[in-house]
Amino acid sequence: MSALVHDGTAVLGRHLQKVRRAPAIVVMTQTMPVVFLLFFGYVFGSALAMPGAEYRAYLVPGLLVATAAGGVMTGMFQAAQDSHRGVMDRFRTMPVSRAAVPLGQALADLVTSAVGMVPMILVGLAMGWRIDGSALEALGAFGLLLLFRFAATWVGILLGLASRSEEAAGQLGSATFMLPLLSNAYIPTENMAGWLRTIAEWNPISTVTTAVRDLFGNAAVPADAAWPVTHPVAGSLLWSAALIAVFAPLAVRRYSRG
Repeated sequence: MSALVHDGTAVLGRHLQKVRRAPAIVVMTQTMPVVFLLFFGYVFGSALAMPGAEYRAYLVPGLLVATAAGGVMTGMFQAAQDSHRGVMDRFRTMPVSRAAVPLGQALADLVTSAVGMVPMILVGLAMGWRIDGSALEALGAFGLLLLFRFAATWVGILLGLASRSEEAAGQLGSATFMLPLLSNAYIPTENMAGWLRTIAEWNPISTVTTAVRDLFGNAAVPADAAWPVTHPVAGSLLWSAALIAVFAPLAVRRYSRG
């Protein structure tokens, strides 16, 4: 365990230095949600039944969760880059804990995503969004966001290690943009077709979004939705734990096998 902590911390430091030297991808992934917030909040908000300010309050938690789900894309791209440029092969020749390399990447992504939340929160506050829940509930919401980001990053790391090239990882990562669209991150699911609503409500993004909205005090929990949405906090914890339990060991195994 001490070797894992020591080696994982070293890999974490390497990834943070990499971000400092080449911050373009972090800036891009953290800037786009702010652009979406401004665009959806003022353009789509005027076309929906919700008044503009009410929709923006509804939208901010959804975009925070969609950004957390973006860990799939960033984890995939960074793992594919290191894998196909020989960095992973060099790590395998060194006396480094096998779990430390992907773990260090996941932790570095968690740190940068936590910092990246700040601009969106500030823009949301400027647009009229407010946290109406208690301070403890707000901390719980931020904790769920970071836990879900950590879980999503492990999914991306496995896919990146399994990718055939950096280009393939980039194309597949771009496809993950569709995931929030099949959820309640941007619009309610009540008026969706029955089969589509079922898919959307069993999407983990919908579960975490509902939990965050509830903890922030922005929207009530639906009473007639699927179980993960009607029990959003428990559902969010279960989804995140399941993703980590499945994809973290598979990512470590894939890295170890090369």
